[in-house]
Amino acid sequence: MGWLGVSLVVRWLLGWGLALRLPELPAPAQAVEGRRVSVLIPARNEEATLPHLLTALAAQTITPLEVIVVDDHSSDGTAAIARQAALAAGEAQGPLPIRVLQPPPLPAGWCGKTWALHHGVLASRGAVLVFLDADTEPEPAFLERLLDRHRELGGLVSVQPYHRTERPYEQLSLLFNLVGLMAVPLGAGCGVAFGPALACSRADYDRAGGHAAVAGKVVEDWFLAHCFEAAGLPVSAFIGAGQIAYRMYPGGLGEMVIGFDKNFATAAGEVRWPWMLAVLLWLSGLFWAAWCLPAALLGWPLVGDRSLLVNGLVYAAFALQLLVLTHRVGRFRWINLLFPIPVLFFLGVFVLAILNLERGRVHWKGRVFSTRSP
Repeated sequence: MGWLGVSLVVRWLLGWGLALRLPELPAPAQAVEGRRVSVLIPARNEEATLPHLLTALAAQTITPLEVIVVDDHSSDGTAAIARQAALAAGEAQGPLPIRVLQPPPLPAGWCGKTWALHHGVLASRGAVLVFLDADTEPEPAFLERLLDRHRELGGLVSVQPYHRTERPYEQLSLLFNLVGLMAVPLGAGCGVAFGPALACSRADYDRAGGHAAVAGKVVEDWFLAHCFEAAGLPVSAFIGAGQIAYRMYPGGLGEMVIGFDKNFATAAGEVRWPWMLAVLLWLSGLFWAAWCLPAALLGWPLVGDRSLLVNGLVYAAFALQLLVLTHRVGRFRWINLLFPIPVLFFLGVFVLAILNLERGRVHWKGRVFSTRSP
């Protein structure tokens, strides 16, 4: 085996090491109380997803003090759906108390989500705050598990949902989901936060500065984690396999490209470079594997052994690795066997993000956001 073969083996093994620590929320050690908990949901143009979340919250094993839907000046039926759910819950005298509010017009220096959640917290009454994105779908025991982890660890606790895919184009997001988890440490005290599902006490939220401290940040979860750590509070993160899921960008391929471009461009300066360098090494092996088999088959330029057997084995090794590693990250199946396709998509969005980083702005849900720190 030459130097190239040894290098590929090392990079393949590095992928297993990077994905080794993907901790999930454990079962609660003792009963969890929900009467002190406010659940806050920022929603902008989420008429297709919000009903699923409200239904899932009604089925939780614990009942929160209140659920507040903050309509971020939606242009669709989001507000009407939320008010209808609140009215139905009130008329049925159901256990899930839902309120709907709309913040004042968005001022300069704020992003829509941070402005919405800032006002949601001001209107809430709970001693513990849970923030859920409108497109999440928690399993019945999710709130109980999340609150149990928060009780044990304190500070800010978050969960990255399992990515539920339905249409073929959604399979292209494979690498974004996997790399996003491999490139950061996870677990208790890791210092990383995921925005779709977070929990903290009101006292700690105020101590860290709340969403006012990250008012203009598009990827507010990264910066909120920094604020908690700066206040001397722990920040912990877990994956949501089997506990909470979401379907990212159901509006089509264009929406998905813009969404990942936004996250790429605005989070570029926040990566932890020791972890990111390790991920880049693994990705270089994956990119090589994506090239080697087609190159051997079609006579394209290729360094090293041109044998179909050798290059087929390299390709199969990385395809098998992706099948195993993505199992707890999202519903990605056949695309793992055709991984050169998501590799090309990943590289294309990466280039687009670099261009938008240079331009200094991205467009999302009818608004323009800066990719540069204020």
